[in-house]
Amino acid sequence: AGQRIVEHPGIAKVSFTGSSAVGKGVARQAADTLKQVHLELGGKGANIVFADANLIAAVNGTAFGIFHNQGQACIAASRLIIHESVAEEFLQRFMTLARSIKLGDPKDPTTEMGPLTSIMHRDRVLSYIDIAVQEGGEILTGGKAPSDPSLAGGCYVEPTVVRVDPAARVACEEVFGPFMTVHTFSTDEEALAIANSVDYGLGGGLWTKDLTRAHKAARELHAGMVWINSYKRVNPGSPFGGMGSSGYGREMGFEAMREYSESKAVWVNIDAALPAFYPRG
Repeated sequence: AGQRIVEHPGIAKVSFTGSSAVGKGVARQAADTLKQVHLELGGKGANIVFADANLIAAVNGTAFGIFHNQGQACIAASRLIIHESVAEEFLQRFMTLARSIKLGDPKDPTTEMGPLTSIMHRDRVLSYIDIAVQEGGEILTGGKAPSDPSLAGGCYVEPTVVRVDPAARVACEEVFGPFMTVHTFSTDEEALAIANSVDYGLGGGLWTKDLTRAHKAARELHAGMVWINSYKRVNPGSPFGGMGSSGYGREMGFEAMREYSESKAVWVNIDAALPAFYPRG
């Protein structure tokens, strides 16, 4: 059905939300009819915590950014890039919080993190944990299905934090689960180099008390959306979208209205005294 929509000559525009691989296929098929395409694809959000950040706020904001909706969000804060001087304190606080998150039935109001979408997807997320270990990564917490018998057979994965090289596969590919990689930096330039080292460019976070630094970093961060001292906040009035392998075009905001309209120039002459091009006529 999707292919017929993309190829149909009577359809002027196609909007697709999904994986980067499928999005590229949609763009290729749409080229045959020169159809406009809007693509909202994957992400590998960089969440940068500077040395002067409010660590309590950054810990809570980062946890929400990666573990909300079990990490099944294209804008998930899946890469923590933290200044080396505060990394140990931050991680101690963060892992204590991660280990306290209650997994369970999503219908239970006390549940803080529910299951993934399917057994197949759970196994895919767990396979990335195996890949992380094979790549020399260190599992700081999580890394497995929960041992609680009441959750046995469900699609659950514990909140997982992995210290790994920024170039590792698990730090570059979208896992789409409660899986966060950790990387340290010593200079702002190094932090941005790590953040911009992946193909994706959807969302990113910056935690600092220095707003001059934050705005400079926001300009240099390859992301369609940047949060300063927060993460994963959206509003219908604000454009949503990315760049690179995260796609192009914007949802929401005035930009979304422009996505579904065409500019047209109409010239009207109301002055009969205008000189003719051919006066002899």
